[in-house]
Amino acid sequence: MVAVGAVLAVLDARHHSDVTTTREVRDVAVSVAEARSTLTAIYATDPTAQLQPVTERIRNATGMDFIVVMAPDRTRYTHTNPAMIGQPFSGNIDRALAGETFTETFTGTLGPSIRAVTPVYDGGRVVALVSAGVTRAKIGDQVATQLPLILGVAAAGLIVSGSGSFLLSRRLRRQTHGLAPEELRAMYEQHDAVLHSIHEGLVVFGMAGERAEVVNDEARRLLELPDGEVRRGDLPTSMRQMSWGVVRDEMHVTGDRILLINQDIVTWEGRPIGTVMTIRDHTELRAVMGELDSVRSFAESLHAQAHESANRLHTVVTMVELGRYAEAVDFATSELQLSQALIDRLLDAVGSPALAALLLGKVNQAAERSIELTITEETALDSIEPLSPQETVTLVGNLIDNAIDAAAESPSGWVEVTIRHQGGAGENAEAVSAEHDSALYVRVADSGPGMSEETFTRASQRGYSTKADHHGLGLALVHRLVARHGGTIRTELDPESAVTVTIPRKDAQ
Repeated sequence: MVAVGAVLAVLDARHHSDVTTTREVRDVAVSVAEARSTLTAIYATDPTAQLQPVTERIRNATGMDFIVVMAPDRTRYTHTNPAMIGQPFSGNIDRALAGETFTETFTGTLGPSIRAVTPVYDGGRVVALVSAGVTRAKIGDQVATQLPLILGVAAAGLIVSGSGSFLLSRRLRRQTHGLAPEELRAMYEQHDAVLHSIHEGLVVFGMAGERAEVVNDEARRLLELPDGEVRRGDLPTSMRQMSWGVVRDEMHVTGDRILLINQDIVTWEGRPIGTVMTIRDHTELRAVMGELDSVRSFAESLHAQAHESANRLHTVVTMVELGRYAEAVDFATSELQLSQALIDRLLDAVGSPALAALLLGKVNQAAERSIELTITEETALDSIEPLSPQETVTLVGNLIDNAIDAAAESPSGWVEVTIRHQGGAGENAEAVSAEHDSALYVRVADSGPGMSEETFTRASQRGYSTKADHHGLGLALVHRLVARHGGTIRTELDPESAVTVTIPRKDAQ
């Protein structure tokens, strides 16, 4: 652009010089032709003697290369080169003989020049002609004197534009981390293909903004995000409250999913530039792990019972060997009657084998931690509708686990479990919320300190826990399950710490 500008400036200077020269030669020729002394000299015996000194003086004063006064037959009276005086004038004079003043570019005895030709009148009759001109070489010299200024301005423009280009390039390369346009294009195509094909959610935030810079398809699916721009406020409630720092394997519960969140800080040259959040779906895995935990707990309880039974058996055998037959029978049947009575009552009261097994396992698990777990007499359930066996294990198992952990903090810990359909037997049947005519009612009370409404809300929104070695997903999973079935969950602190869940049956919704 600077080079083009310089060339245009030179062409403009040349054009301007041509226009100026044309005007000047015309003015000089007309001035000489109209001078009274010129007409007088033409009628003299020797016109050259009178005209040559005058025209040379005018030529030197005006910067003309030649001023020629000639007869109508082209004979020169004056010329810059005296040898040309008396010789015929070369060039077109017809238009001047016709009374017109004109200019032209013509190659004469001094070379190419811009000349003007004008008539000299005497009473309306053309008696002579005057031609004044400037050679192209002289015009070129005039333009050349302007070249230093033009080239200086061009050089300054080149320096300014070069500096601007350098600074712009430096800024762009700093912003693109030194990558060239072709590299950026290839990286964009590859990264876009990878980001939208991986099976992990990916959300990238800048350090200064609330707007996500990258959100892949899997993240939109897992977090149920809308199309278009995504901001932090669009994330689930628990994820909005996450730290901006490094996060490792943090569980979050949304409406339908259990998500494992990892977050890292991205740095460039030691400077943090944003955060990268990865999201994995652990819904099915956590469901399987929950069932596995229940089975493992039940197996451990059976193992403990087997160990305890072996101790009792050794005691009975020893008493028989000592001849204490009556005492041996009493000892064996008393323990068996207590255990069998609990099993028989649960199987009769609870219509789900999975739930009965879970309750038996939790009784033994609590006993191992010196906590008394009681299944109240109000517990009576012909079916677990509207829940599935897996959902029932998740609901009841997590509530009892939390209650056992809370009760372990008190000296004489206890947990009390009630499971029934609302409207069943018991003096508290009418005290329960009458929100649904037919509903599954679960109440787990304990001797622990309980949770405030604020703590309970936090635990319901996300995997919050006061236990350092626990992910704290229990109440969050319960809350998600209850919400999915349109039920209610609440906490109580008086007369004892308790969590109550009410889930309406399908035919009552």
